[in-house]
Amino acid sequence: MNIAVIGTGYVGLVTGTCFAEMGNNVICVDNNESKLERLQLGHVTIYEPGLEILFERNIREGRLIFTNDLSNAVNECEIIFLCLPTPQDEDGSADLSYVMDVAAQIGAIMKDNNDYKIIVNKSTVPVGTSRKVSNILSDSGFINFDVASNPEFLREGYAVEDFMKPDRIVIGSDSPHALAKLEDLYEPFVRQGNPILKMNPESSEVTKYAANSYLAMRITYMNELANFCEKVGADVDLVRKGMGTDNRIGKRFLFPGIGYGGSCFPKDVNALIKTSIDFDSEMTLLTVVDSINKKQKLKIVEKIKSEFGENLSGLKFGIWGLAFKPNTDDMREAPSIYIIRELLKLGAKIKAFDPAAHETSKFYFDSQIEYSLNIYDAAENIDALLILTEWNEFRNPDFNRLSNSMNNRIIFDGRNVFEPIKMNEIGFTYYSVGRQVVNKTDKVNL
Repeated sequence: MNIAVIGTGYVGLVTGTCFAEMGNNVICVDNNESKLERLQLGHVTIYEPGLEILFERNIREGRLIFTNDLSNAVNECEIIFLCLPTPQDEDGSADLSYVMDVAAQIGAIMKDNNDYKIIVNKSTVPVGTSRKVSNILSDSGFINFDVASNPEFLREGYAVEDFMKPDRIVIGSDSPHALAKLEDLYEPFVRQGNPILKMNPESSEVTKYAANSYLAMRITYMNELANFCEKVGADVDLVRKGMGTDNRIGKRFLFPGIGYGGSCFPKDVNALIKTSIDFDSEMTLLTVVDSINKKQKLKIVEKIKSEFGENLSGLKFGIWGLAFKPNTDDMREAPSIYIIRELLKLGAKIKAFDPAAHETSKFYFDSQIEYSLNIYDAAENIDALLILTEWNEFRNPDFNRLSNSMNNRIIFDGRNVFEPIKMNEIGFTYYSVGRQVVNKTDKVNL
């Protein structure tokens, strides 16, 4: 099939590349000239494991091209995917201006053309957006089209795997023809039998928000439970295992930490809250989830103050991990941002290392912090180490080397990377999430 993908951000680039990998001809459109130039030269513009091989192969085979010519892409392709940003507005709602602007441009291009088109919203959009896009297209004079909702369920760091072998495909449209056409497009991706779920547009749009908000709620519940475990002497890891063996609950998304971040969960939770208020059906549970998550990001700072006191002037902290999760350079709403800003406010100095988010972090901190070359450089002459992202390379360091590098053998682990028993044996003071402190010292700096 001939497919246009409008927007080459995270979702758009993965979508376009993976469709091309299945033999489709894909035209990706973007108006960011510097990004477009890099893509045309064969450079992947996002950090996503496994994407580069597919990207290079499909450019080489001529199935994947990049352009700023929206008119040509729309005229050449029957199916047009909108993979545009929907950032959070000041009131928590999703900003739909990019989606609506492109819909208006497509309508203007097609108003005198009778070729049939399917316009597919792949952006995460609130309920009712498909209707709004359809109205914009109709108002422009464009007649021969259908609109569909096809939300993405891509995990950063695993996006290629998720797209090529999806758990499910969700398609929302009132048009049987559009549903059938999109089902044909996706059939090669679900040959193992995973379902293609067809529904009306409103149900499809809600499904995306419902899934992300539910997962955010699970994470938040575990973080609350972890805080309780610390107070009563329980071990949240043991509790987690006891819960996860119940097949009604399952094992996934039960790991406590320092709060969720990223481009999806915070934005989607707030957008669903705002939409529910707009429709006079406020989802108060999600309001609490959002509030708890914001507080959880700074729980580790409270532990640092319990060890060092309120004034952190003159102290230096090493940071392992800046991205909101492993296998990405994405720092949007990352707990590290809030934690580092709070530590700087308290007078601390910071040196940090992340395997992928080094350049991204400069957008948030510029020269406010020191950037390290590796984990041991980040631990040199520090008063304590903070682990804020659970990258695999952090899991088995040379503790003797760390001990000789650090001023104090103190670790604040926001991701429960290490085992308390081991930390006790090697003599580190070790704070984690939902587990008891190991080798707690007298306060170092009162």
